Amino acid sequence: MANLKELRNRITSISSTMQITSAMKMVSAAKLKKAQDAIEQMRPFSSKLQDIIANVSATLDSSEGPFSQEREVKNLLIVPVTSNRGLCGGFNSGVIKSVNSVIDENKGAKVSLFTIGKKSVAAYKRTDMVSGEDIEIWNDLTFANASDIAEQLMTEYLEGKWDKIVLVYNRFKNAATQVVTAEQFLPISSSEESTTDSASTGDYIYEPKKEEILDILIPKSLKTQVFKVLLDSQASEHGARMTAMHKATDNATDLRDGLKLEYNQARQAAITNEILEIVGGAEALAG
Repeated sequence: MANLKELRNRITSISSTMQITSAMKMVSAAKLKKAQDAIEQMRPFSSKLQDIIANVSATLDSSEGPFSQEREVKNLLIVPVTSNRGLCGGFNSGVIKSVNSVIDENKGAKVSLFTIGKKSVAAYKRTDMVSGEDIEIWNDLTFANASDIAEQLMTEYLEGKWDKIVLVYNRFKNAATQVVTAEQFLPISSSEESTTDSASTGDYIYEPKKEEILDILIPKSLKTQVFKVLLDSQASEHGARMTAMHKATDNATDLRDGLKLEYNQARQAAITNEILEIVGGAEALAG
């Protein structure tokens, strides 16, 4: 059994850790509310924009568009979206695992990475796959900054640098659940079923022409998609960290309580031994 001083030091250390994890949990909970409101407000807009594009393109040969042309995938770009900080459970490791799965599924292609977040940068810094990175986006996540990333990806795709671009991120479901998602960014793909459903929702008069509307809406939609992915990831990070810190605090509480019990038992045993020694000494003197 550990001595009393060692137990006291461990209890003090764990109590200090509990204060840190509890504070981090409260901070993440406060940030989560704002991030959750942002993604919940963005999703209806993004979904409706996709419906409009599907409706407009239903009667057009959208495969002829510059962002819709299917090519043989020789150069694949994966965009892993991770956080700049850890202590958020499996939030980052899930993205890295999914990226590795996408890489394995495309062995015939040359795979490159555009990493977002320090954790993905650190995961692949020793490889030759990283073609670009952005770790500053989390310092100021705005639509304008997200648009800069989207424009870079779209420009490189149009230039033929990439044949396919995939976004890998955590989709926010609730504070306790984040779903790792690999989502195709370019070329734009839409199922015939969804296009038919969207096209049948109403009859519209278009001004100007449908082709001109698509030329404006598709880049806007792609920028919105990147912004939504970043908002999803941000909300997921705060939710994952809040959950991880909650579990860490609970585990630390259980460990501290166990050590306190062990400490009290050791202290009681020490006191009992001292009493026995005193009684034994008194009996020896009396004898």
